[in-house]
Amino acid sequence: MGRTVVVGDLHGCRDELEDLLGHVGFGAGDRLISVGDLVVRGPDPAGTIDLLRKHHARVVRGNHEDRLLRYRQAPPGTAPQLGSLQREVVRALRRRHWDFLGSLPLWIDLPEHDLRVVHAGVDPALPIERQSPRTLMYVRSIGLSGAPEERRGPILWGEQYVGPPHLVFGHNALERPQIHPYATGIDTGCVYGGRLTAMVLRAGEHPPPPEDRMSVLVSVPARRTYYPR
Repeated sequence: MGRTVVVGDLHGCRDELEDLLGHVGFGAGDRLISVGDLVVRGPDPAGTIDLLRKHHARVVRGNHEDRLLRYRQAPPGTAPQLGSLQREVVRALRRRHWDFLGSLPLWIDLPEHDLRVVHAGVDPALPIERQSPRTLMYVRSIGLSGAPEERRGPILWGEQYVGPPHLVFGHNALERPQIHPYATGIDTGCVYGGRLTAMVLRAGEHPPPPEDRMSVLVSVPARRTYYPR
């Protein structure tokens, strides 16, 4: 087996995904994993999904996929409201894209790397089987009560998560990767004009400790700002 490349939130940035795969020399035997949020805000949601499918990528469900799927699957009169950007994605996607999005799991385990991939994070107090789907796709912080919260609070959930396994996640876009003892956040805001970041591990390699974590993270710059923050 080759390397494992876990890539951050794409939001329709197909060109930057191509740039990153070229930068790491992605080739036969390597495998591609995504933390989700493939669509909305960026220029090419359909092309992004097609490129992931071409490389047989494994992808977890992000909050943007979840909202679009709930809209598409809802009984008449009960669908969530969509904004203009989301409606553009609905018009752009074809059956193969919807089938792909509908197949996405909430987490992916990679035991050979002692790694679990989720979109947003976890409640550190609960095992994975007891996590709510909402938490896995939306959490950012832990409130003073100890409950997971979707807003950006003073206590990031990764600061309290003690593992194992090591968690790789996206969702909470920051200028630099989030480095915690047992968790790594790799959403560095590509769609906002930041960078597209990935964790690249050799066969059987585990994420290194925080002081060495950047050695397994690579990134490429966004070609432009697609969605101002």
